[in-house]
Amino acid sequence: MDIRKGDIVAWPTNLGWMMGPWLVYASLLNGASMALYNGAPVGSGFAKFVQDAKVTMLGVIPSIVRAWKSTNCTAGYDWSAIRCFGSTGEASNVDEYLWLMGRAHYKPIIEYCGGTEIGGGFITGSLLQAQSLAAFSTPAMGCCLFILGNDGYPIPQNVPGTGELALGPLVFGASNTLLNADHYEVYFKGMPLWKGRVLRRHGDVFERNSRGYYHAHGRADDTMNIGGIKVSSVEIERICNAVDSNVLETAAIGVPPSGGGPEQLVIAVVFKDPDNMKADLDQLKKSFNSAVQKNLNPLFRVSQAVPFSSLPRTATNKVMRRVLRQQLAQANQNPRL
Repeated sequence: MDIRKGDIVAWPTNLGWMMGPWLVYASLLNGASMALYNGAPVGSGFAKFVQDAKVTMLGVIPSIVRAWKSTNCTAGYDWSAIRCFGSTGEASNVDEYLWLMGRAHYKPIIEYCGGTEIGGGFITGSLLQAQSLAAFSTPAMGCCLFILGNDGYPIPQNVPGTGELALGPLVFGASNTLLNADHYEVYFKGMPLWKGRVLRRHGDVFERNSRGYYHAHGRADDTMNIGGIKVSSVEIERICNAVDSNVLETAAIGVPPSGGGPEQLVIAVVFKDPDNMKADLDQLKKSFNSAVQKNLNPLFRVSQAVPFSSLPRTATNKVMRRVLRQQLAQANQNPRL
């Protein structure tokens, strides 16, 4: 992120998430200041705070950017002091991030991905390299990355591909014990060997493209099996989010039918207007179907579009698709709920 003496750094976070300690140390060790905002960072109040504090480095997560864009709450505020954005926490979207760059005269966005359990990042963008929007350009210092193929073993480093990400076993700051689970079973059991060492499981799905850039596709446990084809929830959500201007966000969930059988694709929908919960869901379902079949796979079919006032999230703002899956599966078994 190239934080320097005199910089003013703002990153909505908390100390229970890795980015909390990161904000403290990255700012103060480099002679920069922290800009701390008391409240939710999703409205015009935060946009004014960024302006008034003359923030030079602003950290975001994609969900916040999506909220800013949908409400246009940053309009009229001067963010010209920003020279760099940072982004982490979720898979990002090219259109939304191009919009974000436009708030600060198209300053760069540096993607950063890591985990609290490894005490830092394992893949990042860099101001020293040409960047690709919503993509990572390099493994973090001291970290080796591997993308596992369908056979469960790493594909060659110079070959494009998509699969679950594994880390080299020696990572700066990585955990070696857990308080409430077996560390080996969580991170190493069943993982392949590399140069005589067992690789470390991380759980994200990543793509390495032909240009050498990496794209995040969400958690491996967020993948669904639709018609015998594995697909990431994030891929479907990116398409559905753009279908209707009234949609704030979506979550794609694979839900088993009450009588058993293949997973059915259900789209949980949050509307920009909370009073729009009774929109024409049948028409919206048809629109989702058309977009998914055109842009992703003609064999995929959306079985339901279900309205939600908001999506359940973790303390770090990640969508809890497992909770949604349980709620939707229960609703299928008990239609009156």
